[in-house]
Amino acid sequence: MSPRFAILIVDDSTMMRAVIKRAVQMTGADVEIAEAANGREALDVLEARPVDAVFTDINMPVMSGPELLREMTHRGWSHIRRVVVSTDGSGARREEVRALEVSLYINKPFAPEAVRDVLAQLCPHPAGA
Repeated sequence: MSPRFAILIVDDSTMMRAVIKRAVQMTGADVEIAEAANGREALDVLEARPVDAVFTDINMPVMSGPELLREMTHRGWSHIRRVVVSTDGSGARREEVRALEVSLYINKPFAPEAVRDVLAQLCPHPAGA
């Protein structure tokens, strides 16, 4: 049986991807997790498999989070929920990503509960019951 919800974690930090992945796993949600180190890799993943939500950093080499989000819209992937996970929580940055169809924003550093709360809003049955 396939997972009910698939997410893509996009961050240039291997350690941060692992932290987000672990936080997701701690929720007990029935979630399939894919990873990418930048927006360009994320586009490759999105081309190859269905994804329900993207958790992306903003500042990354090769292709930034905002560039990824714009490209997702350009390619017709507006149905994919968008979550920004970033140290840049300024009002201006939040306004910029809100215009890019971002659903939720998690500030780094974060407690695992922040990821749990986001998943509860994204997944119809986050605990996999």
